[in-house]
Amino acid sequence: MNRLPPLRLLMIFDAVARLRSMQTAAEALNVTPPAITQAIHALEDHIGVSLLDRSVKPARLNVAGERLAKATREGLGTISDMIEELRLLSGVAGRQLTVSCTIGMTTYWLMPRLTQFYEQYESVTVNVQAPHADLPSLSGGIDVALRYGRGEWNDGDTRKLFDEVVCPVGTKATIDNVAQDPARLSSVPLIHVRSAAATHWAGWPEYLAARGLPRPSGAAHVFDNYIQAVQAAQAGRGIMLGWRSITRTLVDDGVLKELPGGVHGFGTAYFVTIAPASRHKPAVADFVAWLAGFADA
Repeated sequence: MNRLPPLRLLMIFDAVARLRSMQTAAEALNVTPPAITQAIHALEDHIGVSLLDRSVKPARLNVAGERLAKATREGLGTISDMIEELRLLSGVAGRQLTVSCTIGMTTYWLMPRLTQFYEQYESVTVNVQAPHADLPSLSGGIDVALRYGRGEWNDGDTRKLFDEVVCPVGTKATIDNVAQDPARLSSVPLIHVRSAAATHWAGWPEYLAARGLPRPSGAAHVFDNYIQAVQAAQAGRGIMLGWRSITRTLVDDGVLKELPGGVHGFGTAYFVTIAPASRHKPAVADFVAWLAGFADA
């Protein structure tokens, strides 16, 4: 047994292998990229074999790495399945689940609705994780991930919840200022969300191009998450690109206003992905059934 490397190194390597990116693995595990690099080097030193082809950028698994990735995935999967089975037998896992989704989705969509879930399922506990990455992963301990995109994932059972659309939003005064001439959007202060972890969402350049409007030329306010962007929009600092799942309640409450005629769909939607090891958990089945009530809402 002492020939085995530390489990922590294998779990980090598994994340790199699954996500095909050390940067993305770092975001999913909530550690720094240098920590991922050090862990891979430590694993290579332990077994005495190089696992990555570093002659290309970004580095990718070599033949040895692919073989170890397959064994690690199967081994960790077996361990995970057995732990879940033991938990189910003890009655613990059947009453709780862990959900991963973006901080914007967590704050403005999921958390305000969880009260409704608890009214129906009083004995179930929902733990929520909001990683900085904009594409939540099914890393260790995650039962369900709420994801935005086109549903092209193969790491679990993925089901569509509802289509997602976008529309410029701001305070009533800010929106009324440009409502009569949408072309003004390119010159008014725009609120952007940009970060290395936010790569799956369209931004102002894509929206303006899709609507046949000029590229932005006015002032820009840049934030790295949607909570900050929403706060800036509420403060009248400019107009943000509001994803309906995040801003609908604020619009319904009159806090923000949508640009009339500004709704646009990029052909994307929100999905729920269930981890293979969690598909038989009663709490997960209850939660997914509850989510189905919002399908195409």
